Amino acid sequence: MEKDIFGNAILDYQLGRYTEDIITYSSLDEEDIIPVPYFFRTYKAMPSLEQKALKLCKGSILDIGCGAGSHSLYLQKKGFDVTALDNSPGAIEACKLRGIEKVVESDLYEFKGQKFDTLLMLMNGIGIVGELKNLDTFFTHIKTLLKPGGQLLLDSSDIIYMFEEDEDGGYWLPDTGNYYGEVTFTMAYKKKKTDEFPWLYIDYNTLQRAAQSSNFNCELVSEGEHYDYLAKLTLDPQ
Repeated sequence: MEKDIFGNAILDYQLGRYTEDIITYSSLDEEDIIPVPYFFRTYKAMPSLEQKALKLCKGSILDIGCGAGSHSLYLQKKGFDVTALDNSPGAIEACKLRGIEKVVESDLYEFKGQKFDTLLMLMNGIGIVGELKNLDTFFTHIKTLLKPGGQLLLDSSDIIYMFEEDEDGGYWLPDTGNYYGEVTFTMAYKKKKTDEFPWLYIDYNTLQRAAQSSNFNCELVSEGEHYDYLAKLTLDPQ
């Protein structure tokens, strides 16, 4: 698990070896810290958007990018049939140790053959899409995982607030030709670093347009306190 920086941190915490947190370096901020205990939070400690998403879950559930499995664990205790999915070996091992019954170590796009009533992507889980141009591929695959009448619940943030505001109330955005929510990250933990990887923060209007072009209905369920939101996507009947 040499490159499994995230999983190593999660598993260390689960095994009582927690001594430091994950450091992230991004194209937006020079450095930030992700406290590892945050991934093990209880329902009461979760942001209201996550709590609302969990309340909206129905039927069989796929928790995509489950991390330490806190959402899966809560849903399982509530009696739901939930599968925790992550491509991190360390995170999946921690989920098993926490007692989550159904776990799958896999990349999302390689996970096939099962359908669910609810797909859950919390903590900006849609970030794995990386870039806007990948949304069509993402939605195409998501359709293969949804039962008729199924739903995709996701949260994300409009990071426009991170850019300098001008006198007219607009924002100075870098002239790169890329969408401003496309960010590159590197993670570091215990003197080891990941390769640079892309991560997507998508504003609701952009998400809605992309979803509708792939025949999804997109509903704004709730807005958070800081440019974040929870959305529910369902497929148009064909």
